[in-house]
Amino acid sequence: MEAEKKLLLAGLCFLLSAASPGASSAQIDPLVYEEQLLWVSGSQGNINTYRIPLITFTPKGSLLAFSEARKSSSSDIGAKFFAMRRSTDKGATWSPTVFFLDDDTAPDGNNLGSVVVDEETGSVILIYTICFHLYHCGTSSTMMVESRDDGLSWSPPRNLSVQLGVKNFAPGPGTGLQKRYNPAKGRLVVCGHGTLEGDGVFCILSDDHGRNWYNGAALKSIPYNQPKKPLDFNPDECQPFEMKDGSIVINVRNQNNYHCRCRVVLRSRDGGLSLPIDDLYFDNTLVDPAVAAGAMQKEGVLYFTNPANEQHRVNLTLRWSLTNGTSWEKNAIQIWAGPSGYSSMTTLDSGSVEDRKYIFVLYEKGHKDYDETISFVKIHLYGGQ
Repeated sequence: MEAEKKLLLAGLCFLLSAASPGASSAQIDPLVYEEQLLWVSGSQGNINTYRIPLITFTPKGSLLAFSEARKSSSSDIGAKFFAMRRSTDKGATWSPTVFFLDDDTAPDGNNLGSVVVDEETGSVILIYTICFHLYHCGTSSTMMVESRDDGLSWSPPRNLSVQLGVKNFAPGPGTGLQKRYNPAKGRLVVCGHGTLEGDGVFCILSDDHGRNWYNGAALKSIPYNQPKKPLDFNPDECQPFEMKDGSIVINVRNQNNYHCRCRVVLRSRDGGLSLPIDDLYFDNTLVDPAVAAGAMQKEGVLYFTNPANEQHRVNLTLRWSLTNGTSWEKNAIQIWAGPSGYSSMTTLDSGSVEDRKYIFVLYEKGHKDYDETISFVKIHLYGGQ
């Protein structure tokens, strides 16, 4: 009887350890568990191209996927809808596409964007920009809409430039965050970039659940507001996430390949108010063709997705780190070998054993060009076990 108890206890300990991410490299064995195309360019109505994937959780346990529905071309400039699909069963099925925030025929209209979840109020906030490129329009504006019913409806747009000032600020693209740890627990943080001449990483902050916003940290390009040359320091699209020590790490596109064809990594230790140059480094393991990438922290493990190639947008790859990003596990997982572009990641964080097993990736995928489709991938962190 005593031997049976010991065997039972040993088996229970094994199951508990297998359900706990980050305990060892042997336990984490990511597997592409399910994949679905959520949008196919040119296949629906008058939409030419779907681009700029964003995916987020909601406090009610749903997943929301967003993209730009570009009406007439694949160009960043031009008229757009925003497209959204919603899943209430952890990505198994998705609602039909809902189009919202139609900018009609604007020559430089809506641009996604960063989505941030306020877990204290239950709201989902989408920050986006209009007239970012200043093409046939005079003033760029940072805009906000909010859903308080799990993505089923959205508030009228608010122009945040009244609070932030008039500037060219492109959030993300990706996800913002709500601080879970001190300093500034509860603060909403959204980071983005500027124009190619006036580029850099810039963060906007809210301490009252999105009612009021103010400018936070800024790390400007060199030379700032001047034409750039190859190899100039030009940080661009970025993805912030919070570490367990309360610091905010920002994984950044290295637009002009300063120092390397790899990612720039920044850290804020004061809740997004500053980005000290002392904490900047270049992650040579994360080779990159200059693209928007996915990055997140889940229970002490860092995850990162991008087209892992120095020259071309191909080979979408998932990497993970058990050492807070100081090193990355060698057995990276190839999600798609072919053309692949921007990616975004999220996870459900209910604390349940089931939700601890998965992360979700939304990425641009194609056979000839990376902007042919936007695909959703559900990844099992423990090889399907």
